[in-house]
Amino acid sequence: MIRGLYTSAWSMLANQKKLDVITNNMANVNTTAYKKDTVVYQSFPEILTRRINDTQSPTNPSAVVGSMELSSDVGEVYTYYTPGQIVQTGDRYDLAIKDDNTGDKASPAFFTVGVTNPQDNTMQEFYTKNGSFTLNSNNQLVTGDGYAVLGKKGPITLKQGDFTVDSKGNIMQNGAVVDTLRIAQFADSTQLRKFGNNLVQNNGGEVAEFTGSVIQGYDELSNVNIIDEMVDMITVMRAYEANQKVLQAQDGTLDKAVNEVGLVR
Repeated sequence: MIRGLYTSAWSMLANQKKLDVITNNMANVNTTAYKKDTVVYQSFPEILTRRINDTQSPTNPSAVVGSMELSSDVGEVYTYYTPGQIVQTGDRYDLAIKDDNTGDKASPAFFTVGVTNPQDNTMQEFYTKNGSFTLNSNNQLVTGDGYAVLGKKGPITLKQGDFTVDSKGNIMQNGAVVDTLRIAQFADSTQLRKFGNNLVQNNGGEVAEFTGSVIQGYDELSNVNIIDEMVDMITVMRAYEANQKVLQAQDGTLDKAVNEVGLVR
């Protein structure tokens, strides 16, 4: 009976985590180039059926307790890097990356930005799909959060006036190439980790040659489908309620076993 309580309770926790992810997707449905997340479950026995800090037994050095069919837990939060819809804005500071999806696997490409650490004034590289850029007071091309957009020469500085960006990321002003956008394309998107503020980190993934194209005057929308998220939310809430009712039923049975069946008269 106690095992059943743990099973239902842990399933409720797992559904709560998934609901948090769905809620975050819905909150960012209008965030430029946001990429949706989803929860991947893993079987519960792989998590808790080993004795902790007890691997010295000569008869069982693996510390495996055994197979227990309990429940499931959140194994990872997977991000879909499928492209969102590209829409025209007419603003020359808006750039979008059209990924090359002709191969067997999607290879998403990102703008490279530099985030300065205020403590030691060092700059760390991150990546973003959000190409809604602007100029700061130093005429540097920056993101909406003020992070420097990086080119081959470092932070991109423009002169006053119009400029154009070709499909390869070359920034031209007054008939000359000022710099080239540093665009990183990843063959394995599973090595990318979200950092916050629509930025991602590379967790050891290989950077491939950029084979897509840059489009000026366009933005990429979020790849979140609000209808799908609503359906997932309803499904998760029903699963949560079902586990809640099972837990209450088991608790009621346990209450009777303790206070009525086992009552000493």
